[in-house]
Amino acid sequence: MTLIDPVLLKARLAGLAGRFDVDALDECDSTSSELMRRAERGAPSGSVVVADRQSAGRGRRGRNWLSSPESSLTFSLLWRFPGNAASLSGLSLAVGVGLAQAMENLGAHGVCLKWPNDVLLRSGDDFAKLAGILIELSSDRRGTQAIIGIGLNLAPPTGDLPQPAAGLSQACPQPIDRHDVFAAILGQLAAVLDTFTVNRFFGLKMKWQSYHAWQDQAVQILGDGEELKRGRCLGVDDDGALLLETAAGIERIFSGDVSLRRA
Repeated sequence: MTLIDPVLLKARLAGLAGRFDVDALDECDSTSSELMRRAERGAPSGSVVVADRQSAGRGRRGRNWLSSPESSLTFSLLWRFPGNAASLSGLSLAVGVGLAQAMENLGAHGVCLKWPNDVLLRSGDDFAKLAGILIELSSDRRGTQAIIGIGLNLAPPTGDLPQPAAGLSQACPQPIDRHDVFAAILGQLAAVLDTFTVNRFFGLKMKWQSYHAWQDQAVQILGDGEELKRGRCLGVDDDGALLLETAAGIERIFSGDVSLRRA
């Protein structure tokens, strides 16, 4: 029996249950890879694959996504949009808004967002990674399909980690059932993706800014571990590009292949 029971999840989704087709697996190589194969066979928008274990989970910039079944929630969602991939700039930021809102609705405190695709937990002046987002796009004459991969720590990870990490349990005053967490996330994702389809990122920009972890703070842009730029972070523009105030003026940073850190 997997840790997610689609029957229990459907009851919690209530009126939104018809928008999602959820398949819970004991194990797969990667939920995104599995969902991509299903998309190629015609899986509908709203298809979801959630797995207790991944043998080849993927993170940003080619990293492996490490998770343990009891302390994490790892899933991928298929969503189809009209238009080409270029029109979907800022999609990872929109998904971050959905995650942050879902966690707040569950009673979590201190949840914030880091450009372009991380959810952080604030504790005093420190931040730790709570969830990550990886989006893979492909277009054809019908439009663009997005495979939205999400990994959320329900409990604080242990072991030798590349960066500080936190769990949702640290942000919530009471224990929360994973089905309630999953249903809250899917419900908020449906809402923000509907908004994004109509208004693109512009319709969610102000909400993202309200969760922005490092607004008006000194930051550095890293590439392959080396500092590329340094300046004051002004947030994002209508397309989801990072706005960095430097000695040369305000620069727009588009590439998700760089890393953003506090200076």
